Amino acid sequence: MREFIVEADGGSRGNPGPAGYGSVVIDAATGETLVERAEYIGIATNNVAEYRGLVAGLRAAHELDPTASVRVRMDSKLVVEQMSGRWKIKHPGMKPLAAEAARIFPPAQVTYEWIPREQNKHADRLANEAMDAGKRGEQWSASASTAELDARAARSARSAAPEPSGPPGDATAGAAKARAALAASGSGAPLKGRGELRDQPHTARSLTTSGPGSSLSPGATAAKAEADVRAARNVAAGATGATPATGATGATGVGSTPATGPTVGWGAPPDLGAPATFVFLRHGETLLTPQKRFSGSGGSDPSLSDVGREQAERVAAALAARGTIQAIVASPLTRTRETAGAVAARLGLDVVIEDGLRETDFGAWEGLTFAEVRERYPDDLNAWLASPKAEPTGGGESFAATARRIAATRDKLVAAYAGRTVLLVSHVTPIKTFVRLALGAPPESLFRMELSAASLSAVAYYADGNASVRLFNDTSHLR
Repeated sequence: MREFIVEADGGSRGNPGPAGYGSVVIDAATGETLVERAEYIGIATNNVAEYRGLVAGLRAAHELDPTASVRVRMDSKLVVEQMSGRWKIKHPGMKPLAAEAARIFPPAQVTYEWIPREQNKHADRLANEAMDAGKRGEQWSASASTAELDARAARSARSAAPEPSGPPGDATAGAAKARAALAASGSGAPLKGRGELRDQPHTARSLTTSGPGSSLSPGATAAKAEADVRAARNVAAGATGATPATGATGATGVGSTPATGPTVGWGAPPDLGAPATFVFLRHGETLLTPQKRFSGSGGSDPSLSDVGREQAERVAAALAARGTIQAIVASPLTRTRETAGAVAARLGLDVVIEDGLRETDFGAWEGLTFAEVRERYPDDLNAWLASPKAEPTGGGESFAATARRIAATRDKLVAAYAGRTVLLVSHVTPIKTFVRLALGAPPESLFRMELSAASLSAVAYYADGNASVRLFNDTSHLR
């Protein structure tokens, strides 16, 4: 059986911050480098980037020979211990990545080994090359890979020395010096910070820059503290639109990551990583909206009215000015798809359709006003107002069923968009339910919230399971 060595690494300049990964597949018998992979992945944490590097390396090895045995070597204790089954995985951003990595090869074909950082320089350099490329607004290219630098450096060293006169190690040292000279023309960006996130619940949200066990000198600690503060300010600035970012690219599916992207819209301490921030946009008006008629997923599926289309264009302009949205996910109903489409056209993003964001099915009440429902179905309406388990007349969806659907959708999207700011275009009941669940409020609180057409609200979901709600019900873009 053929044997591969996969070395992988990932880094984040800011943690969270601009991130990238590097992976290399090596023939275990010959030591030959077979494949190199690297990618800039936008805003992410070190640990997410490391998992992305692992997945890329395993996929590259699988493409070469799916029957091979694979020895994974990484300097991330977290990834090695979790993939070996000795540590639990609780971080929502890492669970799907770990599951994806585990599916690439049968478990019996893969082993994991921790190595010191200095033994993982190949993958580490690839990750930094990817981050450098991302800083330039580019993607990493194999033409500038470490292997090519090594080859060119070795050739340069051989041509510079007439005859080997020292011990065998001198040629290697000469190659390393030549490679350093070649690499000096790059950005010179520092290697990533190496704080391990042990994926355990956190309750304190304080920004720490040094502590026990730190190997940084006082000067380096101060520099790192300043860098962390700058990163935190940059992240927080995205929430207010104070520093609009540019260069967002389209997302093609759930969890896809743009090549470049704006800073996330909410701040978070480095130990938690950036939250998954959902900016909720209720669709624009339809003809039923100003009449306050029940309009759910079981009705006529109306389009936006002229007023609703104008609202969608205005909110699109407001979000473009804010500059923090990195992906767009929408309910499958016509009014939400039209609203999301207006925003997507302005931001240059694709729209991902998520069925879990659809409105509640109001059964026989669809198209009726509240007064008409009370007149025709008084007992059913009273029961519905009294219990979240009661269904609208005709087999509609209860609020309890809607809450279960929204909770499942929330967990799915939090995992898929960890560390990113996502616009969710949905309806009254789903958005209120997201907010209710984040606040831990009782079901009857749904009747105590008002959500205007084309309004914006937001919830940030942190790695420790907590959430932060911004209930500004913003319609300033409509005036």
